[in-house]
Amino acid sequence: MIALLQRVSEASVRVENELVGDISQGLLVLLAIEPDDTQAKAKRLAERVAGYRIFEDENGKMNLNVKQVGGDILVVSQFTLAADTSKGLRPSFTSAASPDMSKDLYQYFATQLRSFGFTVPTGIFGADMKVSLINDGPVTINLQI
Repeated sequence: MIALLQRVSEASVRVENELVGDISQGLLVLLAIEPDDTQAKAKRLAERVAGYRIFEDENGKMNLNVKQVGGDILVVSQFTLAADTSKGLRPSFTSAASPDMSKDLYQYFATQLRSFGFTVPTGIFGADMKVSLINDGPVTINLQI
């Protein structure tokens, strides 16, 4: 399971020009599911995302997590993060999980984050989405479980 975290001052996702999710300060999480991923891995990744300290404290150090700054978390599925780019000039997506498995774990991951008290809007799984963000920092972290 791969989560690309982006610390944002705002982020949104649109499908067919309709706003389906948005946040102000918080995290944009682009999420990819791989074939050996499980609910246990999704829960562990959600715990890590919720607790990851990438927001600045009063001294300018990354010591605060998203909850400590009152942020929200926007989750968007992105199977392309699981691309195999080791050969040629075209990515292979054989390392991404099947759509059915991915959708279930994507929804489970978002549910886990909500259980920690976060507002967690999401994109629409499998849709052609347009994601907008203002990356704060910029800070982008790749977490893998």
